[in-house]
Amino acid sequence: MKRVKIWPFADIRLCSDLLRYSHGLSNIRSLIDEHGRKKMPMKTVMILLMTVLVMTGAVHAEEFLLTSPQVKDGGSMAEEQVFAGFGCNGGNKSPALVWRSAPAGTKSFAVTVYDPDAPTGSGWWHWVIFNIPSTAAGLAKDAGNPSSGKAPNGSIQSRTDFGKPGYGGACPPVGNSPHRYIYTVFALKTDMIPLDSDASAAMVGFFLNADKLASASLTAYYGR
Repeated sequence: MKRVKIWPFADIRLCSDLLRYSHGLSNIRSLIDEHGRKKMPMKTVMILLMTVLVMTGAVHAEEFLLTSPQVKDGGSMAEEQVFAGFGCNGGNKSPALVWRSAPAGTKSFAVTVYDPDAPTGSGWWHWVIFNIPSTAAGLAKDAGNPSSGKAPNGSIQSRTDFGKPGYGGACPPVGNSPHRYIYTVFALKTDMIPLDSDASAAMVGFFLNADKLASASLTAYYGR
């Protein structure tokens, strides 16, 4: 009866050396030979290497990412996203947002927009929307206007620091250095946060951090 060779995946020294030499397949093959194994096909070497990498956490899932066609990370906010009031004359429209590679187990999403540079001692919340279905891959432009009907069904927009639900654009004091406006999407392990449209941003934030699987952000700047 033909004997079947069982490769010792549990050989800790070999696994460690494979990781150290993972930059070159020829090195890996030579290394295996040095450990007394017979030469084996490159396909088998690849399978062995990938097994070791996955087992040790060296292979990572694709990064959870947030982008926008209107707001670029590190760029300036356009007048369309600026507030209409308080001396500002912008369009007060929330930008379209797109996210991808949410982690496994995501049951809903939430989005916030926060200005940590507002001269309040606690920043300024410009937008809070939660209970976004797990099937969503983003938000349409102007979804932050509750009367537009563009937000996903079932989602809730709650009270911002402007005192009402919905998106409120940038409007920093004249003469300030450009403020940061941080757009963040949260992937959550719950399908529903038990709050309504009168909830404060701080209360929503408590639930977001309690149920967060992952988050992704982009930051835009605006000054006047």
